[in-house]
Amino acid sequence: MTDHMGINLRGWALILGASSGFGEATGLALAEAGMHIFGVHLDRRATLPNVERIIREIKGMGQEAVFFNGNAADPDKRKEVLDEIEKILERRGEPQGVQVLLHSLAFGTLKPYIAEDPKDAITQAQMDMTLDVMAHSLVYWVQDLISRKLMGQGGRVLAMTSSGGSRVIPTYGAVSAAKAALESHIRQLAMELAPYGITVNAIRAGVTDTPSLRKIPGHEQLIEISTARNPHKRLTTPKDVAAAIVALSHPNTSWVTGNVIGADGGEDIVA
Repeated sequence: MTDHMGINLRGWALILGASSGFGEATGLALAEAGMHIFGVHLDRRATLPNVERIIREIKGMGQEAVFFNGNAADPDKRKEVLDEIEKILERRGEPQGVQVLLHSLAFGTLKPYIAEDPKDAITQAQMDMTLDVMAHSLVYWVQDLISRKLMGQGGRVLAMTSSGGSRVIPTYGAVSAAKAALESHIRQLAMELAPYGITVNAIRAGVTDTPSLRKIPGHEQLIEISTARNPHKRLTTPKDVAAAIVALSHPNTSWVTGNVIGADGGEDIVA
């Protein structure tokens, strides 16, 4: 077991969206703190070498790394992944081995609600997909982990949100709605999982230069504005957020639940 910021952790973490951005940084940070990592990611052949690098780094820290390539929002894939996780944990004698679940899925449609040409506006299917992937899928993963008894006392459920959940950005409407729904799910899950001894929190990162951010039209301006606005005069990094998640995964944080926690260097408080 290794040491990250003086924090020692045990067991397994399950990272949804493990191959880049916050998911990648958190998987590496939790591994450094002593955890084994299950990762779910959706990558094509061109980006698989990065996944292989992450796995090598985790194993280089002396931890196990088991990654699954597929759509984390697909019910059949979720069952397939959890079936395999269950087998691995049973084989290792760790029936309640998933101590941390991080939901870091960033896949949605960036289109306006209203457009001069209706073909350019978001469709019902695109809206439904965005909310399903970026919000509702958290509930389904947690339901299955609990029903299979793969997470119990001391478990930590965390999900990535953003200030976009309460602000408007051109073309960001569906993602904003998904983040707002995600935060609502966090509150409900926190209440319902309290008797199980499991905490549930959303992490509101500051603007971070990730592959997801670069898909947003006008992201260059967002980077410029956020850098000037942040009291530290720099963007949030995935490592900043990962460090906060490691701290919240400590057993002594059992009374911290049902929150939207800013990991943004104070960016959100500046007018």
